Amino acid sequence: MKKYLLLLILVLPFSGFAQNTINNYKYVLVPEKFNFLKQNDQYRLNTLTKLLLEEKGFTVYFDNAELPTEIANNKCNALTTDVLEKNGMFTTNITLLLKDCQGNVVFKSKEGKSREKEFKASYNLALRDAFTSLTETEYAYNGSTNAPVQQRVPAAATVAPVVKQVAEPLPVAKEALAVATTQPAGTLYAQPTANGFQLIDTTPKKVLTLLKTSVQDYFIADNGKSNGIVLKKNGDWFFEYYSNDQLNSEKLLIKF
Repeated sequence: MKKYLLLLILVLPFSGFAQNTINNYKYVLVPEKFNFLKQNDQYRLNTLTKLLLEEKGFTVYFDNAELPTEIANNKCNALTTDVLEKNGMFTTNITLLLKDCQGNVVFKSKEGKSREKEFKASYNLALRDAFTSLTETEYAYNGSTNAPVQQRVPAAATVAPVVKQVAEPLPVAKEALAVATTQPAGTLYAQPTANGFQLIDTTPKKVLTLLKTSVQDYFIADNGKSNGIVLKKNGDWFFEYYSNDQLNSEKLLIKF
């Protein structure tokens, strides 16, 4: 009898750990700054991480944002994102981690790689490469309460009020999320540089380089083939340049 009891005690912790998968979580928190970076949202990596997680189906918040009651009252109801960099001489190496509230790794991606020389493009490509592991992993929130048992027992008395508080705001949050993550086709995303911005598409591929001028909403522009200007007219952005002595004007959709 003692042998069976000892075996049960040993098996239960491993059984509980094995059941802790990404399917137990609806929410994911993304930090404003990853540890290997010097600035908040440097190279727009944190924003890109949030976007890619939302595309996978998670409801994602920056950890400094106003959180719904369900998470604010119990951080164990959300996974936390971490992105690690491994130094390489000619490559950028990025790994994505999703951790529970105890710091346990629930998901670890493959090591995403990029050989691009430009930092911004290289980090973005490496992160997207790492995310292919998550893309290939099936995810469907199972509706479970995902906090570890030892974390939830002390708060058992408050579980019912928390559910009641969240019941009405959730549909609003979903609608807001859909608006935030849906951009028109062809939208270019502005990434800050030392002298202006670079515009990238969802590949991500750099489409235009913008250099600031002394005039607001007026940039010197270069798409690699033509030099010109990007300016705002009547609320819309345009790229204007000369080709074969003819002035061309292309309308742009830019998300700053």
